[in-house]
Amino acid sequence: MSNLRDQLVQDGFVRIPSALPQDQLEALRAACQDVTQLARAGDSDTSKGIWGVQHLMHPDLPHHNTFAASYFAPYIINAVTEILQCSPSDLVLELYNLLIRPDADFALRWHRDDIGPEVSAQEELNRLQEPMLHAQWNLALYPDRSLVVVPGSHVRSRTEEERSADPFEENLPGQMVVEMNAGDIIFYNNNILHRGVYSSEAERMTLHGSMGIVGADPARARNVLQHGVGAWVDRCDFSRLQDQVNDQQLSTLAQDMRSRLVTMGSGQVLSFSQPFNE
Repeated sequence: MSNLRDQLVQDGFVRIPSALPQDQLEALRAACQDVTQLARAGDSDTSKGIWGVQHLMHPDLPHHNTFAASYFAPYIINAVTEILQCSPSDLVLELYNLLIRPDADFALRWHRDDIGPEVSAQEELNRLQEPMLHAQWNLALYPDRSLVVVPGSHVRSRTEEERSADPFEENLPGQMVVEMNAGDIIFYNNNILHRGVYSSEAERMTLHGSMGIVGADPARARNVLQHGVGAWVDRCDFSRLQDQVNDQQLSTLAQDMRSRLVTMGSGQVLSFSQPFNE
């Protein structure tokens, strides 16, 4: 296994420092500023405000090509294929969103993304032992310490103390804050026990993405499409990426990943281009 995969398997997360070049950092900050202002202006419930922007690659959203170029960037693709031990031709487009500074402080409860709190310890363990079939990451454009995790909890059931703790407990045993500098990427197992703690005082622009692989549960592809992606993904013209990044391979990869998502979501069967090492 690779160093990235080894560390993610061991701890449940892995940090890639300074992955984003400075010139791209500034361009993404400017793009995020524009879409954040657009989202805040369109918020119908100003009493609660917003803390994120969805569907960054939507063809009607300003800077969608800039966001697409970052989603399909070589530093992302290389890390994902290393972590999942696959080829780029196995990858499937999933989600790309933006996490921003909230208007008021708030926190999420302790949770695992794909496993509910009501399951038994044995079922929880069984689910945690399933193969790794997708990768999820945060890319920070400003320093970010919003993600709080319990290292190692992605390979075990919750302890009795964790099960009985207040869902918003501020000091769960073994917890740690995942600190990111601008340009860092954190890949993490979305079933690690974690929560988000969001400050209204700190600027935040963190790109949150995920990619899957062919052969994964088609239900996941359908869920991705039902997140709203299905309403616009067919209108994405990723061929335009060639003009932006001068990389025909990246453009072709993007088009192919979109097609694989639609194919999986429609229930058609796809096979691996190569075996996977779990």
